[in-house]
Amino acid sequence: MTNTPESLDPLVIAEEWSSAGRNVALATVVDTWGSAPRPTGSHLVIDSEGNFHGSVSGGCVEGAVITEALDVIESGKARMLEFGVADETAWRVGLSCGGRIRVYVERLN
Repeated sequence: MTNTPESLDPLVIAEEWSSAGRNVALATVVDTWGSAPRPTGSHLVIDSEGNFHGSVSGGCVEGAVITEALDVIESGKARMLEFGVADETAWRVGLSCGGRIRVYVERLN
């Protein structure tokens, strides 16, 4: 695989991983309020081994989404996650100025 802009798209990676027989989940930012590092529509693809590509937030939020995605891959049940922080703790979890995000995580195969 070459590193063209298309090949770096998490949706393309998800398709490639799924076609290769890997169990895959897709996390998608569906709503943001206040400050959020990634806009609505951002994607993170995760496989059952914990490999991931893309981003939905960064910091501790991204780690929590990956953990939840592993559960979604195992159970097959999609989840809506919401993360929100006050301004004083925002930097610690990866939301730059306080804010909230909602992330939908679903198994693809």
